[in-house]
Amino acid sequence: MNDAELPRGSDLIPDGSFVKVIMHLRKGGLDGQGEADRGLLKATKTQGSDVKMLDCEFTVTAGPHIRRKFWQTFTVVGGKVDEQGVSIGWKISKGIFRAMIDSALGLDPQDMSEGAKAKRMLRGLSDLHGITFAAKVRVEPANDPRYSDSNRLDRVVLPGEPEYAKVMAGEGVAAAPSNRPARPPTAAATTPPAWSGQAATAPAAPAPRMWERPAATSPTPQPAAPAPAAGGPAWLNG
Repeated sequence: MNDAELPRGSDLIPDGSFVKVIMHLRKGGLDGQGEADRGLLKATKTQGSDVKMLDCEFTVTAGPHIRRKFWQTFTVVGGKVDEQGVSIGWKISKGIFRAMIDSALGLDPQDMSEGAKAKRMLRGLSDLHGITFAAKVRVEPANDPRYSDSNRLDRVVLPGEPEYAKVMAGEGVAAAPSNRPARPPTAAATTPPAWSGQAATAPAAPAPRMWERPAATSPTPQPAAPAPAAGGPAWLNG
């Protein structure tokens, strides 16, 4: 085991960091629209809510934070609606997904030519599995003292922005902190919820040997669905 790679620390990616990431989708068991998104979506834990989400894992692919991960969900169905009855959460998510495609393919966001529009066409949300793009990451303060702060996607970095070319080339870019004020913590419950994996007064158990621990189950990667043009999504062809 002497030549094994040492574990990475659990430190967060610094607030405002610019990184190149690849996004993988984690199937949640609920069907989306169409055969391509069967079993793809995840239900919210909020009781009585009709929200369905896309569960995404982001992995940094280059630079000083390489292999660091963070996770985020995006509403694609349900929740509050606008005057036309369209999910507000979906409208926000749809804009983010379009920005991911523009960033991945180097498309000018203002380019509405037939060729550019064709590249933004998806058979389903499953086509976004494996997309690689430039991102700015923020640190989101926890609103519950029992949990740690976490990384989130602050925004997608688009072609034409000064950081874009360097990020996509894997070069280091100075961070630009988001300067979001920390949210005030809420009062902690006496007993943690079951899903937190914490016990209030559980005695420390002897640490098992590594080979006695159950192996983590990695989500089965969803095969990238082809875009309208032959050969699959354009970001998988480069």
